[in-house]
Amino acid sequence: MKKSIAILMTAALCFSTVAAKPNKQKTVKIGIAKILQHPALDAVEQGVKDAVTNSGIKVKFDCQNANGDVNTANQIAAQYKAKKVDVAVGIATPIAIALANTMKTTPIVFGTVTDPLGAGLVTTLEHGEGNVTGMSDELPSKEHIKLFKEIAGIKTLGYIYTASEDNSVSSLELVKEGCKEAGLELVVQSISNSSEVKQAAEAIVDRVDGVYLTTDNTVFSALPSLVSVFNKAKKPIFSGDVTGAMEGGCLMASGFNYYKAGYATGEMVVQILNGAKPSEIPVRFMTKPEDSDLLFDLDVAKACGITIPETYLNSATYIIENGKLTDLTK
Repeated sequence: MKKSIAILMTAALCFSTVAAKPNKQKTVKIGIAKILQHPALDAVEQGVKDAVTNSGIKVKFDCQNANGDVNTANQIAAQYKAKKVDVAVGIATPIAIALANTMKTTPIVFGTVTDPLGAGLVTTLEHGEGNVTGMSDELPSKEHIKLFKEIAGIKTLGYIYTASEDNSVSSLELVKEGCKEAGLELVVQSISNSSEVKQAAEAIVDRVDGVYLTTDNTVFSALPSLVSVFNKAKKPIFSGDVTGAMEGGCLMASGFNYYKAGYATGEMVVQILNGAKPSEIPVRFMTKPEDSDLLFDLDVAKACGITIPETYLNSATYIIENGKLTDLTK
């Protein structure tokens, strides 16, 4: 009898072990939504996907693009709620807010949100808020402005931003402080959609010595039109998004690598899928030197009559010359 019981217990144990395997192999559903399409946000999306895939988790991604429309962002959030995704990722502030407002129990991880406090996504950077946590892409705008002044010798700085984007409004305050500290005059032009970018550039180009771009998604979605205006006027552009500047036209760009930012965001998703609560995970920032890139476009420098000091060129990770992009990290 004892032998029979032992055999039955062993069989039951084996059965439970076999039965448990499908649970471990369960395919999780992850919704990844971005406010619109441009190279930086595309890189974030890819980084998230790679981080989760490389973790060994079996996953099905539902990737959506709101095309810059807040109503569409809300519709995507409602779809994710109805589909009962396991984790929802919101790339950029408007889509992150839409997800947080709609999905109160599903874990939400925001990516590239400049001011998560100002956006109301969290109340502290020390940890997440309820079912929400994520990664901030706040730029060192004050340092950027000082560097721009040193290299390009500007006295008047232009800034174009989207009035409806919380991250851009927050960045404007940092730009104002940076100009005050650097002793620069600031000329501001607001827009409401990407079709206004070229018009805004034309409105300020004759009034400024150069223009500074922060991580404004709407502006970067129409970056070529802004570049055409400032390149024609032979006035420099400083981009806070290196990814967008790789196509050429910006004198310089400094900022963290958006693919790496996406990968870091994906790692937070993996933490949650492995049992961590969003409320336990601090808001993440890309602060390591290896997380950042520095780009110079020597063609633009020559056209604008600007000489970039060797010290900075030696620190660059990317150089554009004769229309060719060189990755100095390889």
